[in-house]
Amino acid sequence: MRKALYILGDLDDADILWLARHGNVRSLTPGSQLIRAGQPIGELFFVTDGIFDVTNAAGTAIAELSLGDVVGEMSFVEKALPSATVTARGAARVLAVPRAAILAAFAEDSGFAARFYRALAVFLSDRLRTLSAPAGSQAELDEGLLDTISEAGDRFVRLIAILEGRIS
Repeated sequence: MRKALYILGDLDDADILWLARHGNVRSLTPGSQLIRAGQPIGELFFVTDGIFDVTNAAGTAIAELSLGDVVGEMSFVEKALPSATVTARGAARVLAVPRAAILAAFAEDSGFAARFYRALAVFLSDRLRTLSAPAGSQAELDEGLLDTISEAGDRFVRLIAILEGRIS
């Protein structure tokens, strides 16, 4: 969930509603590939349930993704084909938001674009910090995030409730 807080801490409530309205929930069965190395993807994914394994082209495990992780963000930012395969370990669910819809929204709302890209930058920075931290240690939460953590947590709960149809 910590990862979701980086994204949701920088977005506002209208942005969250936009993502929920323009994305669709995709359920995956164990072993389903969400992303295949070298294959284009047209969506950005937000993990809402389950665990995903990330493997390189040689099949070596390089990461594990779970609740709150963003998937496909590197290809979204740099437009390159994915260099890794992302596979559902068990039953899983993601919010899939079409890249074209996101880019169209950016063209209409530069504030949304700025918040979104800042959220991705902070998310990717945290991922790099975590990977480069000494084994057994945990990277500390960003001080700026601590200010918005409660609100971000509430946003994540609301997003899941919207996706599950419990609220509109």
